This record gives sequence, structure tokens and C-alpha cells, in this order.
Amino acid sequence: MKKAWLALLLGSALVLGACGGGDDTADGGSNGDTTADASKGEELVKKNCTSCHGENLEGMGNTPALNDVGSRLSEEEILDVINNGKNAMPKGLLSGEDAEVAAAWLAQQK
Repeated sequence: MKKAWLALLLGSALVLGACGGGDDTADGGSNGDTTADASKGEELVKKNCTSCHGENLEGMGNTPALNDVGSRLSEEEILDVINNGKNAMPKGLLSGEDAEVAAAWLAQQK
């Protein structure tokens, strides 16, 4: 029983540590809370992207990994792909503020 609690505690600490971030990210013109935006961005990506890009955004088959997309593409480039599609990626899965918030969150994934 103690091992299960320890595993739960360590797992929670890893998840919380991975979800944390510095306050050094750019606001991107949003007047909202960047922590709330980041949480919303992660939620939008998990809801709309994992069916093709994998549960951990590691990529599946011909779909690229998104878990490090911020090291390859800028926030603007990611937003362009969300808005206009690319290769097998359809355009418009997210739009407006949702697309912007998701792109900002994805740009932080390095």
C-alpha cells in the first residue's frame, strides 16, 4: 500500500512539474491570465489533436509529433497550420481565439 501511495505522489509531482512553467512566456496580445490560457490551450489540444497525434502527442503513423513542435515551428507557423491545414491536417479544427490559445500552448512544447 505504501508503494502505491509513493508512486501516486511521485507521479503527481512529475505531472505538476511538467505542467508548470515560468512566467517568462509572452502574452501574445491576450489580456487574459496566461496560466488560464495555458490550461485552456492544453485542454483544447488534448480534446482536438490526440486522436491523430497520439495520447501523448508523440505522433502516430504519418502524423507528426506535437510534444516538441515548439522546437521546430514558431507560434505563428503553428497557428498557420491550425488555420489553413497542411498535408493531411485539415484546416479549421480550431478557429479564432481557440486556435490562438492552442498555438501558443503548442509553441511552448519543446
